[in-house]
Amino acid sequence: MSNAKPHAAVRRFDVFAEYNRLKGLKEEGLSAPQAKGYGLWLAKVVAAQKFGRLPRPSGEKKGERRKTQWHELSGVPQTDKLFNKEIVDRLGKAFYSGVFAPAVREAYEDGKSYEEIRDSIRRGWKP
Repeated sequence: MSNAKPHAAVRRFDVFAEYNRLKGLKEEGLSAPQAKGYGLWLAKVVAAQKFGRLPRPSGEKKGERRKTQWHELSGVPQTDKLFNKEIVDRLGKAFYSGVFAPAVREAYEDGKSYEEIRDSIRRGWKP
């Protein structure tokens, strides 16, 4: 494991996006780029709902969405490049790839839920 430090504070949002990126890869059968976009999109939707800025999505049922399209928010496609900009670059590439992503992946593979890790996994990660 790397000794890299994050460039910015690690947020629950970052953990949620990464956790759901993994879920998209492993459970939804998404490609790596699509999984990044999915994780970012889902994190933004949940955050917006929490603060009352976005109603719950309706109409799309599991398995109905086309895997060739990016999810959009306010007309902006939530892509792998946007994930890299808003998560990876914000935290720092060395920290993301050497510390953050492996830690979240290990917790995910151990069967831990996002709720079980969202706060504990971030302890000790200070910019």
